[in-house]
Amino acid sequence: MITINLRPGVKRQASRRAAFGDIRTQFASLREGIKEPWLAVAVGSAVLTVLFLGITWAYTASQRALLKPQLAEARAEHSRYSDFLRQKRREERVRDSILGQIGTIANVDQERYVWPHILDEIAGAMPGYTWLTEVRSVGASNSVDLDSTGIGPMVVRIVGRTSDLQNLTTFLRQLEASPWLMNVVPVEAGTVVEGNRALNTFIIQATYVRADSLHIQTVPVLESVVR
Repeated sequence: MITINLRPGVKRQASRRAAFGDIRTQFASLREGIKEPWLAVAVGSAVLTVLFLGITWAYTASQRALLKPQLAEARAEHSRYSDFLRQKRREERVRDSILGQIGTIANVDQERYVWPHILDEIAGAMPGYTWLTEVRSVGASNSVDLDSTGIGPMVVRIVGRTSDLQNLTTFLRQLEASPWLMNVVPVEAGTVVEGNRALNTFIIQATYVRADSLHIQTVPVLESVVR
């Protein structure tokens, strides 16, 4: 049977009201079906909690998978660095031992070349027409500048002859200018006849001291070995 609606607007409103009425009816029936609303809230919260935990676990697992290669690389780097530190400490112990031995040798060496320094300074200060008959040690000075053994600087006595007193004055002045000798004093002067010729005799006393580092030329042991 065909029905013609002469007032279509009225029908549409009626249909809309019917549709909203159906929705309200469904919600009402749903509320009637839920006997305990707090139980539904608890179940919903549990479901949301489980869902959140699942998402968190999945994200953590993915991040852990990404960090595994970095962790392996960090462990390998730590192992290499630990080996390097152990080798460095071992080499430092060897270096300290070598430096200690070099220091001991250097301290001993300082006292080995006393007479070469003394004779070199005396020979460099000798004027013309002057010669020596004796150079010897006469003991240690009572100076407060004691060495590592508790002994004062060595005192040297120089005995010689010259043809002119002016040569003796020059000799004294040049000895005083030496960085390895100090307290240069004439102890005795006299005259002796030798070969029908009068000669001036002298005795000079001086104290040996270690010169300042500016007057000493040294080469490091390591550098000498490399060369």
